[in-house]
Amino acid sequence: MVNTLWEVPLEILKRNEIKGIILDLDNTLTDWNCLNISEDICEWIVSLKKYGFKICIVSNNGAERIEASIKDLDIPYVPNALKPGKRAFLKGMKLLGTTPHSTAIIGDQLFTDILGGKRLKLTTILVKPRSEKEFIGTKLVRKIEKAVLSRF
Repeated sequence: MVNTLWEVPLEILKRNEIKGIILDLDNTLTDWNCLNISEDICEWIVSLKKYGFKICIVSNNGAERIEASIKDLDIPYVPNALKPGKRAFLKGMKLLGTTPHSTAIIGDQLFTDILGGKRLKLTTILVKPRSEKEFIGTKLVRKIEKAVLSRF
């Protein structure tokens, strides 16, 4: 697990032939239910592009919510993902033109982002949630995640 997106090892991803990165939205790129992506995260996204990575957002949010957050970033997205289902990840890879071997997923939830990526054998990176403010259902799942992660 990394504490912030800035700790994601881009050089290692490049060496491991990762060409595309699927990103979660809520509590990964933005605080939960927040429409604005902060300046530092926008800079991080620009650094991904400079490294040559293709980027796609896969989110359980609807299209309207995603579009409001990423309107100035020129990033494709897959809404209503139903993670950890495979369909949205496959659609994201199609948009990126990548394969499971050349794709990474970065997200804040073990049982949606990371499990979904593992089901397709993607490289997975769990990032610490940006905020403690979350949907009530997510708060309950976090307790289980914490118990699972404490074993590793």
